[in-house]
Amino acid sequence: MSANSFDARSTLKVGDESYEIFRLDKVEGAARLPYSLKVLLENLLRTEDGANITADHIRALGDWDSQAQPSQEIQFTPARVIMQDFTGVPCVVDLATMREAVKELGGDPAKINPLAPAELVIDHSVIADKFGTHDAFAQNVELEYGRNKERYQFLRWGQTAFDEFKVVPPGTGIVHQVNIEHLARTVMVRNGQAYPDTLVGTDSHTTMVNGLGVLGWGVGGIEAEAAMLGQPVSMLIPRVVGFKLTGELKPGTTATDLVLTITEMLRKHGVVGKFVEFYGEGVAATSLANRATIGNMSPEFGSTAAIFPIDGETLNYLRLTGRSDQQVALVEAYAKEQGLWLDPAAEPDFSEKLELDLSTVVPSIAGPKRPQDRIVLAEAAQQFAQDVRNYVDTADEAGKESFPASDSPAAANGVPTNPVTVTAPDGSTYQIDHGAVTVAAITSCTNTSNPYVMVAAALVAKKAVEKGLTRKPWVKTTLAPGSKVVTDYFDKAGLTPYLDKVGFNLVGYGCTTCIGNSGPLPEEVSKAVNDHDLAVTSVLSGNRNFEGRINPDVKMNYLASPPLVVAYALAGSMKVDITREALGTDTEGNPVYLKDIWPSEAEVNDVVANAIGEDMFNKSYSDVFAGDAQWQALPIPTGNTFEWDAESTYVRKPPYFEGMAMEPAPVQDIAGARVLAKLGDSVTTDHISPAGAIKADTPAGQYLTEHGVERRDFNSYGSRRGNHEVMIRGTFANIRLRNQIAPGTEGGFTRDFTKDGAPVSFIYDASQNYQAAGIPLVVLAGKEYGSGSSRDWAAKGTALLGVKAVIAESYERIHRSNLIGMGVLPLQFPEGASAQSLGLTGEETFAFSGVTELNDGSTPRTVKVTTDSGVEFDAVVRIDTPGEADYYRNGGIMQYVLRSLIRK
Repeated sequence: MSANSFDARSTLKVGDESYEIFRLDKVEGAARLPYSLKVLLENLLRTEDGANITADHIRALGDWDSQAQPSQEIQFTPARVIMQDFTGVPCVVDLATMREAVKELGGDPAKINPLAPAELVIDHSVIADKFGTHDAFAQNVELEYGRNKERYQFLRWGQTAFDEFKVVPPGTGIVHQVNIEHLARTVMVRNGQAYPDTLVGTDSHTTMVNGLGVLGWGVGGIEAEAAMLGQPVSMLIPRVVGFKLTGELKPGTTATDLVLTITEMLRKHGVVGKFVEFYGEGVAATSLANRATIGNMSPEFGSTAAIFPIDGETLNYLRLTGRSDQQVALVEAYAKEQGLWLDPAAEPDFSEKLELDLSTVVPSIAGPKRPQDRIVLAEAAQQFAQDVRNYVDTADEAGKESFPASDSPAAANGVPTNPVTVTAPDGSTYQIDHGAVTVAAITSCTNTSNPYVMVAAALVAKKAVEKGLTRKPWVKTTLAPGSKVVTDYFDKAGLTPYLDKVGFNLVGYGCTTCIGNSGPLPEEVSKAVNDHDLAVTSVLSGNRNFEGRINPDVKMNYLASPPLVVAYALAGSMKVDITREALGTDTEGNPVYLKDIWPSEAEVNDVVANAIGEDMFNKSYSDVFAGDAQWQALPIPTGNTFEWDAESTYVRKPPYFEGMAMEPAPVQDIAGARVLAKLGDSVTTDHISPAGAIKADTPAGQYLTEHGVERRDFNSYGSRRGNHEVMIRGTFANIRLRNQIAPGTEGGFTRDFTKDGAPVSFIYDASQNYQAAGIPLVVLAGKEYGSGSSRDWAAKGTALLGVKAVIAESYERIHRSNLIGMGVLPLQFPEGASAQSLGLTGEETFAFSGVTELNDGSTPRTVKVTTDSGVEFDAVVRIDTPGEADYYRNGGIMQYVLRSLIRK
């Protein structure tokens, strides 16, 4: 019950139903706040308990100074938690382990139970192994169940063992698309109360739901576990960037072009740790599908959230997707009553402002390795000619994230070239070269949730087929929508056969290529690429194109709208300027250009209007948690505590609570630490966290082999996230990682200073030797350390490798928080300093003093760092809130929550 210090409790009547609400207008200053802060204010009013959440916190939000730097801590209590299976399985593993730990400490295991609704969508496990055939989907599903039976049984156990925990089975869709199409409430109803739907999710693209006016963002799995167990999320009241939209998109431009433009603008502006809120006349002209696409890309421009207020377009989408009339009426009434309804003419009080005239957006792609590196489509071939040199030239800078040198011949003043003849299984031959598009994937909820770009892609395919075009033979083409609704409207519009004819057969309903589950390239293509070190490319309608992420054979990756993905599959090479050069020839030998097969806006709108209806959503989501026959046939373990299988290579009991006492040991300074890795700028969680395929000659592959797993059954790191032994061995093992203390190597290598001569070693093997010798470890890094997905294993793996501190020039928000959640101290070099400027080589021994101030209940601003080489400096302590300090004192967030629950 709320303390209700502001007398905000009231009643809202909608139709025949009455709901308790907490009125925002009871707090002075509320009316001028941005939409997102109004949602936070309601959260505080409703959860005010006089201890963690006080009247002073509420006043601080009402008195928010838009120009001040964030300093006021508040506690945000999300209404629900959403997960995908890669990040969700470890959450359930940890909850199962916590139940045992509570029992061992004399508590009640039943206390470990989600206190807020928790929903998990299995979407990260399907791999596009099979493609280009009518039965590719069925074959991939069969492979998925074969690989993941243990994990799926475990999740089915969790669904029965934990209250408020639901699982959307495989083959349904992508978590964020399922969220906006079905799970999101926009206004939540629970225990007679109505309040804004808010959430945290174990995937950074949780922000897609911001398009529906729902405030939420990605957190680490460990933070999500705490939220499920009733712990509020500690945060500083953020700065809010107002992004004004004016005008309308021109014909020929898509939501993808818009979002790549916004991503570039906001990355340049700098919005890390801030909320972005869209406002202005142009918002009303932006479809809900486009809003969701923009919200989805929030992690790519670095903001915590990227939200749109509620308006009539929100209601239209809720009706279309099958929400009840009462729910739609409630959303409208609540939003208008609380001042959460969009006023296109309003100018809320924002910290910073940007503006974009939608009519200035032009067709674009992004690449070859970052989402913010937008390229105007008309300049893409020219830009590729410049960028490819970074992937085939011999020059390389120390610490630069790039690819190994190539011996490929290059034209003196032209585009590097190394044509290779490939023989297909049917005996035909073709040539591939640098720039060949080897993967063309319509993938990711970012775009597959948007019917306008999906229909445009299908119409491009239709017109291409009618002209006699098809994909080039070296292109692996895949279609992996984020929900079954997509294939339903393709079928109804008669477009599926055309997609099939150009090779875009359905391969699964899941993330596939966007997360690295692209599956292998055809054997002959892969061999040619690797034997001749070709810099080949992928084009995908996703949100991430980081190095080494999409496919191990592919060096350069480009984000593009679904219709452009089809176009590049027809062209077959990034060297082709698809805005001017022919994509192929028609049946009569005439050149066919992109303009010849690009659909008009009217054509797209006509299909969307006539092929998509509420009935499709009702059909797809009528019994969404039941699953198919295969899911229902899985045997379900029983009991409140899980029966761990000692032979399992998928799900194992982690060691986080071993030897844990009720009272935490005092925080200690760190001495005698060695550097495990010295890294450059823009090292992402993709570089740190285990992801993608497991190779046989790596520590993880060796572990699986020793446990009797055949190489063909290795599966991916993501599928084995419930086994800490595999995950530790894959941490810092990305094939594109450059560890500067092991020059000349690429991948998971370091130098092991426990051995004479400090030989190059696998990072995992070295860490085991360091831990056996009692030597703590440290990581040195550059700018934007930990940018990318909200991967808990980037922090868990770091901690389990024995790393006690990280010193970086700057951090991405989620990873810094996750490090604290695992008991790792995040430090920052002094302003303007770096490992290079301080003369650090990574061969030093480090000591950190002043950390023990945390034992006094305060957080030191800096700690003294000294090395045996004589380098000394004061590192900034990046424990930013008192709540984070509590987590660190307890050895991590899970230990803190566990102790708190036992004491209740």
